[in-house]
Amino acid sequence: MAVAVLTIHLELPDCTSLKDKRSRVKPILTRLHKEFNISAAEVDLQDHWREAVIACAIIGNDRVFLNNALQAVLEFINRMWPDLPIMAEHIEIW
Repeated sequence: MAVAVLTIHLELPDCTSLKDKRSRVKPILTRLHKEFNISAAEVDLQDHWREAVIACAIIGNDRVFLNNALQAVLEFINRMWPDLPIMAEHIEIW
């Protein structure tokens, strides 16, 4: 068994309040869960308006499959939300 986690640091340039941020981040998390059947949550910088750190987790038997699945998540975010620049990304597999 292997566990894979993708951490994404997003810039939210148009957000002017925490309410704006929540209205941008929550649909992303919901869509990722629905499209990829993964766990997704905002895990850091909750009090910053213009940045968010999202983590996505998946469990499986094949490390290559897990890596490819998280790469697909990353590509999906880039394609669906091009107005939200990714400042950093990191995949860990245990």
